[in-house]
Amino acid sequence: MKGRTGTSQGTGLDRGAVAAICEGRHSDPFSILGPHPAGSGAGAAQVVRVFLPEAREASLVVKVAGEKGPTTAPMEMIHATGFFEGTLPPKAALQYRVRVTWRDGVTQEMEDPYRFPPLLTDFDLHLLSEGNHHRAFEKLGARPMASQGVDGVQFAIWAPNAQYVSVIGDFNFWDRRRLPMRSRGSSGIWEIFVPGVPEGSFYKYEVVSRHGGYRSERADPYGRGAAVRPDTASVVRDLRGYRWRDAEWMDSRKEHNALDAPMAFYEVHLGSWRRVIEEGNRWQTYREMADTLVPYVKAMGFTHIELLPVSEHPFDGSWGYQTTGYFAPTSRFGTPADFMHFVDTCHRAGLGVVLDWVPAHFPDDGHALAFFDGTHLFEHEDPRLGVHRDWNTRIFNFGRNEVRNFLIANALFWIETYHIDGLRVDAVASMLYLDYSRKEGEWIPNRFGGRENLEAVDFIKRFNEVVHQEHPDVLTIAEESTAWPMVSRPTFMGGLGFDLKWNMGWMHDMLDYMEKDPIYRRFHHSNITFSLLYAFTENFVLPLSHDEVVHLKGSMISKMPGDLWQKFANLRAFYGFMVGHPGKKLLFMGAEIGQWAEWSHDASLDWHLLEFEMHRGLKRWVRDLLHLYAATPALYEIDFGWEGFEWIDFHDADANVVAFLRRGKEGESILVVCNLSPVPRPGYRLGVSSPGFYEEILNSDGAAYGGSNAGNLGGVAAEGVSHQGRPYSLSLTLPPLATIFLKPDQG
Repeated sequence: MKGRTGTSQGTGLDRGAVAAICEGRHSDPFSILGPHPAGSGAGAAQVVRVFLPEAREASLVVKVAGEKGPTTAPMEMIHATGFFEGTLPPKAALQYRVRVTWRDGVTQEMEDPYRFPPLLTDFDLHLLSEGNHHRAFEKLGARPMASQGVDGVQFAIWAPNAQYVSVIGDFNFWDRRRLPMRSRGSSGIWEIFVPGVPEGSFYKYEVVSRHGGYRSERADPYGRGAAVRPDTASVVRDLRGYRWRDAEWMDSRKEHNALDAPMAFYEVHLGSWRRVIEEGNRWQTYREMADTLVPYVKAMGFTHIELLPVSEHPFDGSWGYQTTGYFAPTSRFGTPADFMHFVDTCHRAGLGVVLDWVPAHFPDDGHALAFFDGTHLFEHEDPRLGVHRDWNTRIFNFGRNEVRNFLIANALFWIETYHIDGLRVDAVASMLYLDYSRKEGEWIPNRFGGRENLEAVDFIKRFNEVVHQEHPDVLTIAEESTAWPMVSRPTFMGGLGFDLKWNMGWMHDMLDYMEKDPIYRRFHHSNITFSLLYAFTENFVLPLSHDEVVHLKGSMISKMPGDLWQKFANLRAFYGFMVGHPGKKLLFMGAEIGQWAEWSHDASLDWHLLEFEMHRGLKRWVRDLLHLYAATPALYEIDFGWEGFEWIDFHDADANVVAFLRRGKEGESILVVCNLSPVPRPGYRLGVSSPGFYEEILNSDGAAYGGSNAGNLGGVAAEGVSHQGRPYSLSLTLPPLATIFLKPDQG
């Protein structure tokens, strides 16, 4: 050996290789560091090299055959920055440790990361490259595990255009020189097993591109945990220890998510549902919301909680829709185990959990996916394909195998790791159309000259196929605002494969109608009836979502016309019509209590409004309405076919009245009558096909709900007076601005 700045003549290690390691720029560190034969032949000695910046001395501690205790072999410093080389004694095991004395005099023993073999198999790399490793989350990212009996973390990342990648974190002083990773060749994967990294450690990757030497520090695309913003580091999380107690729910989930089951989604933004105002307006934690949100939703009669994105995002104002940590539940509210507890609690209460999921686009934050390895790796390079102008975000390159694999694996990750019951896919329309929100000349036609994004269509179909093949009891739901056909039809029929689609047309038509003064509603009666022309072309959800109560659109109650009493009566009647109308139901938080202010992600809902009787009455109405819905098969069993619906009267525009029947599979029926004018209508005659008594089972004008208590005194008997082409008829009292539900005597 030469001196401290020399080279190892015995092993042929030159000065340039040592310098590259010490300066953090060697692209193949495993060819230098760790154990290597010092010569040829089976009996060749093993030389070990380690790089330990700030170390003063180092030696190898190893078990030698025939000796009782461990043997210590000194190492020589061959570069002043801390590059050491030593030779293992004859008959020594390769499972050595390194004893280090640091410059401050502290001595410790440690494992050498460069003695451990690669953990990803060639088959893993093949599947990842062809886009068919649907559980890539089991191979990439930071995975706590054991290798050769040693506990540590396996780090793996996809960066095919990098010339150098290293792990940096609070366990190595954020020093990019200390843990350069092993390249796995043409796969573009880099990996390293690092012993002794504790759960909860913060880390990133230092990525140096082979294109221009572009250097950046990146959070882990597959990271299972993230630091609380504004910190952008990933966090090592072990997801293996949680004991689930939701077996009963999981065994019966197919029944809860069936298309003939009742579904009423309570859409929630966890950061603003109910803050702890007396403690600085802080968020509730996942565990606190398990104790507060879950029983509230259950008592109200909802069947599912739909969460605005919980995947990590740095900007509160994005509401979660600009995701940077696709595999990390946001740390704002706790740890991954805390989120598991929340989902578990929902399931044990009989509630499903649906996540809003955002595969359409991602933000250009410097620590996240954009321009990841000095190239447009996850996104399209051409801004006419790769930039979403509405949100200044980046659009995934759906034509790339590894990108499709990333997203499909992400979907399965949430379903399998967190027992999620459904994914509502955000902004599907922006994925389907190349010219979405673009002017002429700002987009590139597909290979046939059309506006359809063929790669995105293929991805959506594949996503739905994989999810339903692996988990046929899980829902996929499309937020799709155009007339794209067969969104909620199976792919083998030519559809996109979703289970459900948001009915944006119904929502816009009905809000437009309800916002008008009743005196003008007769000129817009078709807004009520038009949805039935297409109601059964898709499996629809009727959404009154967060998007309708922000950006100066006004809250649900403030949209309603009239004085205070009329506003509440209008809203109760509208909710009643919604529950009667075919389709599953969705209501955004706060709409059930009549919040006056628009939703703000920075503040709690205005729960103090429940001090006032009108608001308490609206909340009671929503609760009773949803409990009736869930208990009445006629209102949900046949949501997607004409056999579950029959108009009684849709012509009476002048009176602002509609009436229709809903039917269940066993022939039971419910009569729904809406009077959307402020005029009470006694003696209003409706034709019916069956004789008997029609019990008034719910009336939005009830005094308990804040109404005038007009109604039918429990019900009316059908008279033998033919009307509207039916042999019998009812003479009803229609309360003002009200929806009533009547159940015929089935005997």
